[in-house]
Amino acid sequence: MAGRKETENKRTMTVQEAGRKGGETVARERGHAFYEEIGHKGGQRVRELIEEGKQRQRK
Repeated sequence: MAGRKETENKRTMTVQEAGRKGGETVARERGHAFYEEIGHKGGQRVRELIEEGKQRQRK
């Protein structure tokens, strides 16, 4: 019966809790520079997509 009690007391993790836990782990393992790098890459990609959209409108 002890195993059953432990199972009943456990609850599932929400998506929000899982995201926070994962984000904290990444921040701890990779640090601030990692976020700067991926932010820069994301910004560059947005710039490319905007330019592609402008070129398509011109045609």
